[in-house]
Formats: sequence, structure tokens, C-alpha cells
Amino acid sequence: MTEIVTRDDLAGLIEAGTVTVVDALPASYYEQAHLPGALNLVEDEVAERAAALLPDKDAAIVTYCSNAACGNSQAVANRLTALGYTNVRKYRDGIQDWVEAGLAVETGRAA
Repeated sequence: MTEIVTRDDLAGLIEAGTVTVVDALPASYYEQAHLPGALNLVEDEVAERAAALLPDKDAAIVTYCSNAACGNSQAVANRLTALGYTNVRKYRDGIQDWVEAGLAVETGRAA
């Protein structure tokens, strides 16, 4: 099972610039709101897009989706791990928890 990261820990990692955050929700949800600096990558696209989006397989990566009931973040984490990524964790409580805590989000399309 993928190691869990807390909201506070993730906020610190984002602020420090020491993590790549991956939003595992479909693009339409990503465009509405995503965590600061997050990349959009869904399970069906991991094999074809991961190498370009995440070139360093040893870099710290945290996946998330909508909330603890959503399985997308675990699915993307599993696929990344299977491709050889060594430092993948999951923010289980997702963007719902982030927003409810009053933390900032970004909007718009993926770069």
C-alpha cells in the first residue's frame, strides 16, 4: 500500500518546492480546481505521459484525487510504482480536505 501524506505535511512540501503533486482526477475537475503546482495525470494516461511529466523516477511524488472514498490517486500511484517510480505517496483526503481547510487552489488547464 502507498504511504499516506497528511495535509500539513503536503502543504509544507509544496511550500518548500520538494514534491511533485499529481492530480489524478479527469481534466474537467482539474480545470475547476487543483492543488498549487499540481500536474494532471489520470490512470489511463500514466503509461504514455509519465516519462515526460515525471522524468526523475526517484523524485518525491504525491498523488491525490477528490477525497478518501476516491480510488483514482491510489490507481495512479500503483501505475507509477509499477513503472519504477520509487518515492510515490498519496494524499488520501484529497482536494475536498484541502479546500475545507481553507488552503489555496489553482484553476485552469494543464500546461
